[in-house]
Amino acid sequence: MSTAISQTAYNYKVVRQFAVMTVIWGVIGMGLGVFIAAQLVWPELNLGMEWTSFGRLRPLHTNAVIFAFGGCALFATSYYVVQRTCQTRLISDGLAAFTFWGWQAVIVLAVITLPMGYTSSKEYAELEWPIDILLGVVWIAYAAVFFGTIVQRKTKHIYVGNWFYGAFILVTLLLHVVNSAQVPVSFFKSYSMYAGATDAMIQWWYGHNAVGFFLTTGFLGMMYYFVPKQAERPIYSYRLSIVHFWALITLYIWAGPHHLHYTALPDWAQSLGMAMSIILLAPSWGGMINGMMSLSGAWHKLRTDPILRFLVVSLAFYGMSTFEGPMMAIKTVNALSHYTDWTIGHVHAGALGWVAMISIGALYHLIPKVYGREQMHSIGLINAHFWLATIGTVLYIASMWVNGITQGLMWRAVNEDGTLTYSFVEALEASHPGYVVRMIGGAFFVTGMLLMAYNTYRTVRAAKASEYEAAAQIPAGVAH
Repeated sequence: MSTAISQTAYNYKVVRQFAVMTVIWGVIGMGLGVFIAAQLVWPELNLGMEWTSFGRLRPLHTNAVIFAFGGCALFATSYYVVQRTCQTRLISDGLAAFTFWGWQAVIVLAVITLPMGYTSSKEYAELEWPIDILLGVVWIAYAAVFFGTIVQRKTKHIYVGNWFYGAFILVTLLLHVVNSAQVPVSFFKSYSMYAGATDAMIQWWYGHNAVGFFLTTGFLGMMYYFVPKQAERPIYSYRLSIVHFWALITLYIWAGPHHLHYTALPDWAQSLGMAMSIILLAPSWGGMINGMMSLSGAWHKLRTDPILRFLVVSLAFYGMSTFEGPMMAIKTVNALSHYTDWTIGHVHAGALGWVAMISIGALYHLIPKVYGREQMHSIGLINAHFWLATIGTVLYIASMWVNGITQGLMWRAVNEDGTLTYSFVEALEASHPGYVVRMIGGAFFVTGMLLMAYNTYRTVRAAKASEYEAAAQIPAGVAH
């Protein structure tokens, strides 16, 4: 591309690439989730092979949904938002292209190595050390592109969405480097630099902040741009958004120990994690309320705009799961919920209800824009997708709540002589109906993703190169 064009046009090519891959990885990652959910209903679906066992496919599912689907959504939207709010092109087309191809390489390597059993066995950080190094290099390039673009911005201030994206990028890099400190013993095997309770603490400092920064802060950056844009209303309170930002990033980093209640972790560390988790309710709900109240004067649009419905319902699920999280961090509640399916339900309230639904809404807004179209191919399909996603999420969460509380109560039930009332197998049998409902809910959600894939395909196919080149032009002196 010539210098003249590059100075007057946004780089939408990398946004288009990441947006399309978000949809593709969403179908693959969530489809795999339904398959392993079916394995818990029909264990023979393990197929008697080590590569297709639940224990190997489950980390592939979590990595595919968090890092492939969620990661591509964050790349696509952050590159789109930072250019539009800074009114300038990405600082380097080459580095941006490297982040796209490098990120896809990390995901493909995960698809190959995890079913083969190559794993560090750390939750959300299972990839072995050579892939960790590649991931780190790609992430540093991402930081260079994002912050370099902000440095050369044409606007005076930095929009709040970019603060959230920036914090997510920096803290994710910190978490990855610290938690992935390993001693390699071969090309596919390494051991953690830390030992015992220290290793557990570092892992859950990482694990909870993968949720807190990768799956919350980055997507709040998305919320602060796409909710006002789709509603065509200003953010309810810009001051609240700044308070929300600083409170969230100050508190979230301390919440990890609540994953380690009643373990070898020192009691004071457990209590600190619990206290910080409860305080975290305030900034979480501050952000949710700010997003919801931005619809003041625009609530009637929910009747006719399924994209706005995705964005608003995602905020409702965000509010619910960020109330549930602090509650589950309380030691007495955790004594019942820990190790049960309630935890799985809580994670998916955030993953399906918040992360996936706000990503889907943002993509439905963004894809026509970067392809120079007025709107997606079919609004009716978006509407159908919304109901499939909402019903699927509710079925998933409700079944796991019921399962989790059932399991917790059965595991702690004791007879008068102190023996356990129920065996583990009896608790498993009681959980079976919940696993069936969970699988059905997941199937609903994936069906919606398939509709999105078809809708995206038709929208992209109808677009002409001249249209999306025209759409990428930077309007002179126009605020976004």
